[in-house]
Amino acid sequence: MSQDTPMLDDDGAVDPKLPPDPSRRFWIATACALGGIAGAAVTVPLVRSLGPSARARAAAEPVEVDITDLAPGQMRTVEWRGKPVWILRRSEAQLAGLSSQNALLADPGSRRPGYTPAYARNEYRSREPDLFVCVGICTHLGCVPRPQFEPGDAAGMPDSWAGGFLCPCHGSTFDLAGRVYKDKPAPDNLEIPPYRYLSDSRIIVGVDDDSQA
Repeated sequence: MSQDTPMLDDDGAVDPKLPPDPSRRFWIATACALGGIAGAAVTVPLVRSLGPSARARAAAEPVEVDITDLAPGQMRTVEWRGKPVWILRRSEAQLAGLSSQNALLADPGSRRPGYTPAYARNEYRSREPDLFVCVGICTHLGCVPRPQFEPGDAAGMPDSWAGGFLCPCHGSTFDLAGRVYKDKPAPDNLEIPPYRYLSDSRIIVGVDDDSQA
């Protein structure tokens, strides 16, 4: 009989006076080691999966936009941080109509905190009068408003309507500077994201002069 085989007494039990079986210790240690390796193999992919995906990282990055071919009256939509950002080149007529709406607006000067950076607290809510940049999400419950650029009742709006945006969910209306009209469900003007000009023909959304978002 091998010396690694435990000796049994007359009742078939292991003799307690014998030293521990070294082969048993070997197999227990081997099983523990293999279990640890398997656990590590599962843990590493799990930890990696908790990090942001390449798509998520890309969505959070600033977005450069070429505005060379954006004609007056045209709007372009880009995605930044998973949100639609509108870039509207306002025409001379659209700019002229902004001041006529002030008495109808809830916050014409954009004095409420949180949605308008300092450089956009002006009558145009923009760095340059013609180019309007805003997040296209209603400040009420997060719906996406629709452009209604035609003035007056041609767009099914009141005669005083000078063009802007209409939220289809609960009827909030915003002018062409993203300012909400009085007595509407939306509590605030549309959000102005951080942005700045890289040149006369390019802007970057997600970065302003003071910080990077």
